[in-house]
Amino acid sequence: MQEENVKEKISEVVKDDIWGGIKDFLELGVHFGEGDKQIDITVGLLLLIAVSFIVASFLLKWIRILFTRKMETTDKLKFISVFKFIKYVTYIIVVFSVLSLGGINITPFLAASAALLVGLGLALQELFQDIIAGIFIIIDKSLLVGDVIEIEGKVGRVMEIKLRTTRALTRDDKIIIIPNHKFITDTIYNYTQNHRTTRELVRVGVAYGSDTKKVEKLLLESVASQKGVLKTPKPFVLFEDFGDSALVFSICFFITDSFVDPRIKSEIRFRIDTLFRDNNITIPFPQRDVHLFTNQTNTDLSANLAED
Repeated sequence: MQEENVKEKISEVVKDDIWGGIKDFLELGVHFGEGDKQIDITVGLLLLIAVSFIVASFLLKWIRILFTRKMETTDKLKFISVFKFIKYVTYIIVVFSVLSLGGINITPFLAASAALLVGLGLALQELFQDIIAGIFIIIDKSLLVGDVIEIEGKVGRVMEIKLRTTRALTRDDKIIIIPNHKFITDTIYNYTQNHRTTRELVRVGVAYGSDTKKVEKLLLESVASQKGVLKTPKPFVLFEDFGDSALVFSICFFITDSFVDPRIKSEIRFRIDTLFRDNNITIPFPQRDVHLFTNQTNTDLSANLAED
């Protein structure tokens, strides 16, 4: 009987004193309104939000590790921005869910948020396009760091791919910032998407009457020792056309770095000019014959007026 009394007293102490004290502490806070419209911001509600954030962060981190565990380091870095965006959206959902569970009517917040989101969606339509395009680029790997691309007449090497923009280094050592939606809406040339080797050419015209076989030999010689030009596949010459004032040839060759091809082409043109001069091959320039016709009637009339 005495043991039962002791247990009852311990139970009362735990229930009334300890748990009651904890409950009173959790219910401490600020209260607004009355009745059904009463809003209670208590310590318990704030702790619940904090715990929810910690759990959500842990779950998102676990999902990210699970999703990217087999990826290379460069690919993992690309997904950081994507998961940051997902984390912010998750936090917003967690806050509204906890507030709803805490007895707060979130309908006015949702209605105001819907109107706000519609306005933001119209104002920031291009921003959302950039973000969605960035997610597509990262997931389907249509663009990789190190790719050489051409956009709006500018050639650049991709340095960094973010959720909203892509940064590329141009041949002038300038940074070009490209909104990601450009890669979906515009036509982009990717020189290195399939492989690093690309075919380039240098076009030149020679005078009519030149020895075409000799021209072919000299053009092949111009790239034979050029640094950066591959031996395999072999360079070759195309006799492109009979132009207005020249026979048009092009020397085609293969390189592994399209980013520096202007420098390689420049050196080849210097060598072509030297070889053509040494072998009496003329590079013509456009010429026009101008014929002047004198109007005899106007001349006689002018002479008669002078006599008068």
